[in-house]
Formats: sequence, structure tokens, C-alpha cells
Amino acid sequence: MDLQIALLLGQDGITNGAIYALLALALVLVFAVTRVIFIPQGEFVALGALSLASLQAGKTPGTLWLLLGAGIAIFIIDGIGAIKAGALHRFPKIVLWNLAYPGITGLVLFLVKPAELPMLAQVMLSLILVVPLGPMIYRLAFQPLAEASVLVLLIVAVAVHMALVGLGLLFFGAEGSRTPAFSDAVFEFGTIHVTGQTFWVLASSVLLIATLYLFFERTLYGKALRATAINRIGARLMGISTIMAGKLSFLLAALIGAFSGILIAPITTIYYDTGFLIGLKGFVGAIVGGLASYPVAAAGALLVGLLESYSSFWASAFKEVIVFTLIIPVLLWRSLTTHHVEEDE
Repeated sequence: MDLQIALLLGQDGITNGAIYALLALALVLVFAVTRVIFIPQGEFVALGALSLASLQAGKTPGTLWLLLGAGIAIFIIDGIGAIKAGALHRFPKIVLWNLAYPGITGLVLFLVKPAELPMLAQVMLSLILVVPLGPMIYRLAFQPLAEASVLVLLIVAVAVHMALVGLGLLFFGAEGSRTPAFSDAVFEFGTIHVTGQTFWVLASSVLLIATLYLFFERTLYGKALRATAINRIGARLMGISTIMAGKLSFLLAALIGAFSGILIAPITTIYYDTGFLIGLKGFVGAIVGGLASYPVAAAGALLVGLLESYSSFWASAFKEVIVFTLIIPVLLWRSLTTHHVEEDE
């Protein structure tokens, strides 16, 4: 390996690591707030990318039907709950978010020609379709079990992952999709060529991480999420709704996942089940951070990207094994240096 090859591999590793870092941050956020090890995080990557590819091909994304179905299910559940509780004043809000929002989104898709829209509008439509699925999944699958043990929540997360993978195959088929690059520019740094899409990935990842930092540090909802992550019972006693915190954390996780999928769709072909492996690599980064530290999780994800890139050169057949083996020494070290703390009842 000469210097030029090393730099090229480093470029690929940092690009992939930036995506893994975003997913690792989302996993840490969801676990800190809800205690859910969110296995389906990678599915939002695939749904975001495939929804954009469908719009650009002039097709109606299957995520629209998923959005409509989830909205109807939540409307029935929350509507019955509101009637039983005598809280009829909640009906307008229930109808707005679970019926009107998906219905208006579907109407817009049928009235316009998505394939003729600018790329920015296509990206926004993809996010509008995919991101609300985060809090909807929380409402249907995790909110009723919010006080369950971490193991039970993990089992439910695996079930949700399997359901989303199956629905992804049903809606998008087994064929992979790739979208056009955001930019065709190529930048030369000596003998190294860096594509415009790589810059988009890195710049967008840094911007999103900075935005999340400002959100947690400067906004009321961000501080409420931090308080819930630190002490759920204390946050509840201070009037912070843990249900709101859970839905907001899943909303952010869905946004990060869908946006990550849109960023990498021009770089690699995305299939209905591609997100699982990408999400697992983000999970490795989150494990390095102990599912608690955002900076360490991001650094661990960058390490995963670099390790994957260089191992693909030296031992491409074993690159996945090498990446996931990283979990073993990390878990061993953490088991020896941390004390067991009983989970809050």
C-alpha cells in the first residue's frame, strides 16, 4: 500500500464513518431517553433512500401506504382511548396528525409529478413521508411497553425490524436503487480526487451534528430530552412528559436515518434490507460510547468507518468480521471498568 492508496482508503473510511456517526448518535439518543436499543434504525436509511428513488422514477413510494396504515391504526387506538377517557377535545389533534397529514401528503403526491420536481423538493417529500413514521412506530410498538424491561423492549425492536424489512420488500421489491449525485463536481488535492457527493456527505453530517448540539443546548425541547435521559422519574416529577420525549427522540432518529439514506443513495446501491448492516455498524460506534456518550459514540463510528475501509484492502472477505469483532474488546473493557447499577423500577 502506497500513500495515495492509503489516502483514498482514508477518504472512504471518513465518508462512511460520518454516516455511521449520525446513526450512532441516533441510537444513543433513543436508548438514553426510552431505554430502547433501536435495531430498526437502519431501516429508516433504506426507506429514505428508496422513497427518493421512487419519486425520481415517477412512482408513488410505498412509504405512503405505510404512513397511511400507521396513521389509521393510531387514530383507532387513540380515538377509542379518548372516548373512554371522555377527552373528546383531543379528537381534532388525533385527526390532524394521523389522518389529515397522511391524506394531504398522499394528495400532493397524486396531484404533482414528483419526477419533474427539483431535487431539493424530492428530498423534502421523502423526509415528509419517512420521518413521521418514527413517532408512529413509538406509539404503536413501544409506548404501551414504556415501563417494560430493556430485554422486552429489545425483543419488540427486533420484531419491528423484521416487520419493516418485510414491508420494504413488499413496497420496493428486491431490486436495488441508486439516485443521482447532488453534485457532479470533482475536486483535486494533489493526486487525490474528491467527489462533490463526498463533500455533501461530510458537510451535511457536520451540519446536522452541530444542529443537534444547538438543539440540546439551546431549546426547551432539547433540554427536556436531556433531562429525561438523565433521570426519567425526575423529569416526570418536573412536568416533562416521557411520552412526548419518547416520540421526539424517535422523530429525531427517523430524521437522521432517512437523511443518512438520502446522502448515501448516490454512493452505493440501496436495497430493501441494506439499512440493517449499516445500522449495525452505527451500533458498534454506539457501543464504543457505552450507549451514553455522544462524542465517544461519534468517534467510535469514525473508527468503524476507517477500520472497514482499510480492512477491505487487506482482507476484503473478512472486513465485516473485523468490524464487528471490535465489539468484543470494548465490551470486555467496559465490563471490567464499570459497576453494575440496578435498573430503575
